Amino acid sequence: MAVAFTQFYQCTVIFLLLTSSLTFTEGGKILVIPQDGSHWLSMRSLVEKLQQKGHEAVVLVPSTSLFMKPKEHQNYTLKVYPIPFADEHLALTLNSFINVHFIKQSVLNIILTMYQSVLDISKFYFAICESLLHNEGLMQELKETKFDVILTDPILMCGPVIAEYLSIPSVYFLRGFPCGLDFEATQCPHPPSYVPRLFLNNSDHMTFSQRVKNLLVSMLELFYCQPIFSPIEELAREILQKKVTATELLRHGSVWLMRYDFVFEFPRPVMPNMVFIGGINCEKKEKLSQLYN
Repeated sequence: MAVAFTQFYQCTVIFLLLTSSLTFTEGGKILVIPQDGSHWLSMRSLVEKLQQKGHEAVVLVPSTSLFMKPKEHQNYTLKVYPIPFADEHLALTLNSFINVHFIKQSVLNIILTMYQSVLDISKFYFAICESLLHNEGLMQELKETKFDVILTDPILMCGPVIAEYLSIPSVYFLRGFPCGLDFEATQCPHPPSYVPRLFLNNSDHMTFSQRVKNLLVSMLELFYCQPIFSPIEELAREILQKKVTATELLRHGSVWLMRYDFVFEFPRPVMPNMVFIGGINCEKKEKLSQLYN
């Protein structure tokens, strides 16, 4: 109980640091490790707001990306690291991943097809993470800068590895995790008879047959998730000089900012450091003109 209270206290302090509207004489140094695509479009507004409140935000971005590029009126610092991929390779990989989502097929085929696509995209982004973690000059610079906290989208695990390497707290900004890893890492109760698994489109009120399918999928997760996370576990072992699992890495997250609204999700148990922020999805749009009002 004492350990849980201490963790909750630490989480609250960090969360208040990031979101407080008070004016500080000296802001904190925040290292931002985002994920490309819509993930970054959702995170960018938060980074801009933190910078406006007096914090120093440094965003690590690969040399090839979709949206993580310098833009006009940018008030945060971009630090670019080289990766061995051109824009064409990135576009081809992402298009293949996206197209899979629009194929109409059975539940079994959806699971198999999505699994293969997740493996392919994970290998691609793992190579990008590997380029960052093997960049000795940049990693040494990050260590010497002495950041106060890491803000990261942990979906591909690069941020949690760097947070552990730098020995600083981390705040996660995410939409969800494959294989129920967010349940495991936060130690949330997630019985298969109550919490629906991905792809099945079940609610928290399931029939007997739905519960059986849910149980089977949860058992499959024990096998098909290992190839997704084992490469990053090996890379983390090399960088951190100790054996560590993906779940153990994620467990070090101090605050989980869950980027969805609980109103649109099935009810499920969550931990005190999991905060539903909702309404932050992709790029903010301008208001409609008077013509459409």
